[in-house]
Amino acid sequence: MHRRILVPSVLTASLLLAIPASAADASPGAPGIGDPYYPAGGNGGYDVSHYDLRLRYQPRTDLLEGTATLLATTRQNLSRFNLDFGLDVGDVRVNGRKASFARTGDHELEITPAAPLEKNKPVSVVVTYAGKPSELKIGGWTAWHRTPDGGVAAQEPDSAVWWFPSNDHPLDKATYDVSVSVPDGTQAISNGVLQSQSSRLGWTRFNWRSNKPQASYLATLAVGRFDITTDRTAKGLPVLNAYSVDLGDNAGAARASVERTAEVAEWLEGLFGPYPFNALGGYVPNVTSGFALETQTRPFYSPRQFANGANVSVVVHELAHQWYGDSVSVKGWKDIWVNEGFARYSQWLWSQKEGEGTAQELADYVYALHPADDPFWTVKPGDPGPDKQFDIAVYDRGALALQALRNEIGDEDFFAILKGWPAAHANGNAAVGDFVRYAEKVSGKPLAGLFDTWLYEPSKPAGGVGAAGAAGATGAAGERTVRADAAPAQPKSWKKIAATNAIHDHGNGSESESGHEH
Repeated sequence: MHRRILVPSVLTASLLLAIPASAADASPGAPGIGDPYYPAGGNGGYDVSHYDLRLRYQPRTDLLEGTATLLATTRQNLSRFNLDFGLDVGDVRVNGRKASFARTGDHELEITPAAPLEKNKPVSVVVTYAGKPSELKIGGWTAWHRTPDGGVAAQEPDSAVWWFPSNDHPLDKATYDVSVSVPDGTQAISNGVLQSQSSRLGWTRFNWRSNKPQASYLATLAVGRFDITTDRTAKGLPVLNAYSVDLGDNAGAARASVERTAEVAEWLEGLFGPYPFNALGGYVPNVTSGFALETQTRPFYSPRQFANGANVSVVVHELAHQWYGDSVSVKGWKDIWVNEGFARYSQWLWSQKEGEGTAQELADYVYALHPADDPFWTVKPGDPGPDKQFDIAVYDRGALALQALRNEIGDEDFFAILKGWPAAHANGNAAVGDFVRYAEKVSGKPLAGLFDTWLYEPSKPAGGVGAAGAAGATGAAGERTVRADAAPAQPKSWKKIAATNAIHDHGNGSESESGHEH
């Protein structure tokens, strides 16, 4: 029999090995994810894979009660971590054990688990909370829209803070189950597919599931009284559209536009490839705002978008985002052109399909519309800054960049890029630079100079949107460009497209219309 005797140094080493690494070198997760536009946005130290939200909402009082369960993975040894949230918190549990919590700033919930968390381990976080979202103001704004019969969460770059705790940045996408109990006779609309609904004791519960990665700002909730239409596409995809029952004179135009959702999505599949999600639809609540938003699988539309009649162009814009912005999301908010330039260009392509002006005619018109001294040309779509993130130049100059690219490389490569890019980055994140490199790879041409001219130079590019930027050139698409000093005719579609210029005008209007959290 051999007995091993541990000398003190060996004993000390063995005891250290018994202590989890997290207890030895754990540190707090960062209170921001590192986005220079919004330093407080998101958090560091973990990645969320799934949100399970179990909610109860009383429209009469605007009281929202909730239990949020977050499934995540730690990315460092964590002594503490943050969630982005603004309502009152009653209890927090981490891995089933009661955790302490505190508030810092205007939307940071600091959570200290009972024991430090080890790196690369699964973790569950359960937060119970309650509050009135419309009374929560952050930076003077609220992203929660009160309606005559309920409330709506829809805003960019953030809305989650008003109704559930999250890692609130597009870099941390997750799947969602949203279960909402509301008084009988009231509906709750969210993302994805309605899995089931049931009624008990005067309340009806709606259970929604969004099964593909989704950014927190793209999660939506609408409670109220809606007229709902349902259908399936030829491929079997469920379609659900919802309209507040009290839209008044805008009701007909809203329906005439949004009911074409499946048709528009089918057309966009020809440009961008297979539709990336498990459901289609849209909703029009009775809000006073003027913008629209690409909330995943079910875009939000303000009734004012249809004040002048039906406008399918706004539906084209928001559905294009399902590929460009939702499936492929920004790495940082400075990359907003990867969302908005492509959604606007989709409107130009729809105009061409409808015989109301080609993409080239629209490009020529936009180019001529803004003289060289127009501040429009000082905005850099490739990095516009947080104050200009949703400036019209990000949309229109951003679309001009795509027409310039099309003319430079020709239709075959251009449309191969439009379809290949969402497939290459499906369910992920990408930056402007990633797109430039992808376009160079597909076309075999150096394109950094072209993108620098159209996305980054704070001045009007000389010579129009020609094949090589020369006035009077003929693009590779076979569409003639005009001279820089010409006055092209206004395309027939222009007024419809211009009517959607406020679709992301999140900063104008009353507090009920705006939500700049950070």
